[in-house]
Amino acid sequence: MATVINMPRLSDTMEEGVVAKWLVNKGDKVSEGDILAEIETDKATMEFESFYEGTLLHIGIQEGETAPVDQLLAIIGDEGEDISGLLNGSASSNGSEEKTNSSKEDTSSKEETTTDSGSDSDSGEIPEGVEIITMPRLSDTMEEGTVASWLKKVGDAVEEGDILAEIETDKATMEFESFYNGTLLHIGIQEGETANVDALLAIIGPEGTDVSGLKDGKIPSGASSSGEKADSPKADSKEEHKEEAESSSANEGSQKQTNNGRIFVSPLAKKIAEDKGIDLNKVQGSGENGRIVKKDIESYTPSESSTSVETVPDKDSNFAAPPVQTFTPAGEEVFEEVKNSQMRKAIAKSLSASKFTAPHYYLTIEADMSNAMASRKTINAIPDIKVSFNDMVVKACAMALVKHPQVNTQWKDDVTKYAKHISIGVAVAVPDGLVVPVLPFTNEMSLTQIGAKVKDLAVRARDKKLTPQEMSGSTFTVSNLGMFGIQEFTSIINQPNSAILSVGAIVEKPVVKEGAIVVGHTMKVTLACDHRTVDGATGAQFLQTLRQYLENPVTMLA
Repeated sequence: MATVINMPRLSDTMEEGVVAKWLVNKGDKVSEGDILAEIETDKATMEFESFYEGTLLHIGIQEGETAPVDQLLAIIGDEGEDISGLLNGSASSNGSEEKTNSSKEDTSSKEETTTDSGSDSDSGEIPEGVEIITMPRLSDTMEEGTVASWLKKVGDAVEEGDILAEIETDKATMEFESFYNGTLLHIGIQEGETANVDALLAIIGPEGTDVSGLKDGKIPSGASSSGEKADSPKADSKEEHKEEAESSSANEGSQKQTNNGRIFVSPLAKKIAEDKGIDLNKVQGSGENGRIVKKDIESYTPSESSTSVETVPDKDSNFAAPPVQTFTPAGEEVFEEVKNSQMRKAIAKSLSASKFTAPHYYLTIEADMSNAMASRKTINAIPDIKVSFNDMVVKACAMALVKHPQVNTQWKDDVTKYAKHISIGVAVAVPDGLVVPVLPFTNEMSLTQIGAKVKDLAVRARDKKLTPQEMSGSTFTVSNLGMFGIQEFTSIINQPNSAILSVGAIVEKPVVKEGAIVVGHTMKVTLACDHRTVDGATGAQFLQTLRQYLENPVTMLA
């Protein structure tokens, strides 16, 4: 019996994956334990093995393609087996009987909805002229919204363009306008309530229409979502979207406007256009039915008007000044779009969340590294032992965290979690971005153990061989750019940590020692702290302790 293999969830934060490479081809024999493909997640590129034996009958996601978790990845079964039923979606996602039954129930329910076209409003059929409005997606990262206030109430007449409500998104509170005429028949989300995108927000239609069958929050087939008209033609596939985008400009221009000449434009795009002084009549929309959206305004370039050469009179002469020659560039503006990797998307998401939620502040201190340089030279003179300055910093941080547990915390809305263990993450640059492998129980490790572990993790990070477990569980993070000659910088906290240390280069410069100017070697380190958990005095005391360890490495060997 054929088995469906879906896109696996290879990390706790993975939402979609990219098939980096298929290691078997369609028609190949597959044994349990064989590596089917290399899959790029939000953290690393990992090998995905088969748990079944048989023949690879179908590949659902090609190399380089991105797909969400649980989408059809492959089908394994007996050679020559008919899998047309599975390709039509009649099988389960992983071959289990429970999911098969669930799928069949979903299919039968859809068939009932389709065949029962003559039912009344109680069965979910949309009465004529009624429009269902769902919670709109007002930003690219919005997953849910809160109705801050309703500007209309049930029974009010609504005209196209009227502001229905103010909706609080993950980025701002925005006005949401109506795209329909009629009466506000029902409000599905009250003021102050939060709901997911596409949840029932309101119903608009002819006054007195019975919409009791639509108030349960289940959006019937054909209902509008985020302001899209129920009877508007909707693309059934990416190919149809592409065909719409390639339609003639004259047709798009007609789609962009309603019968009364009003332009279809999102509220955000409209505001940006007003700020930039852009005439919406000259903008070509790329949204549904030619609707103008944010990216259309941001990418809009007005047509260049011809510039003539002018002769400027010279007030100090009876003769005209020589003509001003206009500059005509010989080149052209060229952009290349490179698809963001899953790692790059994850970095953007996590660091943005940290920067915009955690109130960062920064403390910088300078350490005398003369003793550290001498100690490192002595240690590295021992055969088969190599210790870096970064290893010394990691060890010093672990010991300082023991004395300052407030820095080794995590902020939760109702509580502050004190980590009784110390696991330091070390930021490692890789070709696709940045990963943070973790040294569990760092305070229990010696300098040489830290050095060996960091080297091993860094090599495997660059080879994309780290497991998700090796990149999770940190309580503090160290980021070092000293090897690039960077003397001082600040980092974004690696949540859920409360702090991250930025390490600069060791520089040779004049310093004052015992009243005399001598040549010294110093290094600046900057501590970024989450002010919700770490106060300024606490951060300062941590840095003082850290400096004592760095300036006296022998104390770290005790």
